[in-house]
Amino acid sequence: MADPRTHRLRLWSSALVVGVVLLAVLVVPPLVQLDEQAVDLSRKLLPPSWEHPFGTDDLGRDLLLRCVYGLRISLLVGLVAALVATVVGTAVGAAAGALGGWTDRTLMRLVDAFSSVPHLLLGIFVVALFRPGVWPVIASVAVTHWLSTARIVRSEVLSLRTRPFVDAAVSGGASRWRVAVRHLLPAVLPQAGLAAVLMIPHAMWHESALSFLGLGLPSHQASLGNLVQNARSSLLAGHGWPTLFPGLLLIVPTLALAGLAGVWRDRLNPRRRSELML
Repeated sequence: MADPRTHRLRLWSSALVVGVVLLAVLVVPPLVQLDEQAVDLSRKLLPPSWEHPFGTDDLGRDLLLRCVYGLRISLLVGLVAALVATVVGTAVGAAAGALGGWTDRTLMRLVDAFSSVPHLLLGIFVVALFRPGVWPVIASVAVTHWLSTARIVRSEVLSLRTRPFVDAAVSGGASRWRVAVRHLLPAVLPQAGLAAVLMIPHAMWHESALSFLGLGLPSHQASLGNLVQNARSSLLAGHGWPTLFPGLLLIVPTLALAGLAGVWRDRLNPRRRSELML
């Protein structure tokens, strides 16, 4: 049987990490009146110290400050893209599951068509249509990440359609749209919310991959992907900290969000949790 103390430890440690990350990206930029783009070549590639806890990059810029700004941009991309993708996926999945028939077949064939193209390839195609910037990256991530939510919501709606309360609503004369909006959609919102939380780190990694390839945000704008991409030459020269710290700030929040999502999943499905604890 799984130890409840381990479960609580995962919850509180994940919540603590997420809280620290949110506090850093919200409080540090307004309080620290420093330019994260300020170049000082006399201080380039300084190792971590009390003055520069994360060291400096190849242009002498403070790496801690740039990591905070980069995490801020990556979180913005992840949050907005996850929200848009969840709304689109929930709408498509609920409509397909509730209406059925040709609507279900048409929408799911659309999902299959998008799924046949690799996410990264489709994302590259989308960002290539616009100038580098935050919103093209958000659009790219949102367009490629609503598919799994649509499938999850559709399967949940198909399961709910067999429940007695839905039969009672239909017997009372409720239309399909009314049943979908008043009964089915509220029931799947917790699952959609869980999908959104899980999608945030996925979107952050997607943005980092695009920026690493030089197709995401402008190279001068701090994001975790740009920081890793700009640090390649420093890594080859034997300076590991310009790559290490942005990579950690990408991995650690991802693990924390995954931990919170796991706790949320267990609360949504206590039967599954009890089966796993046997």
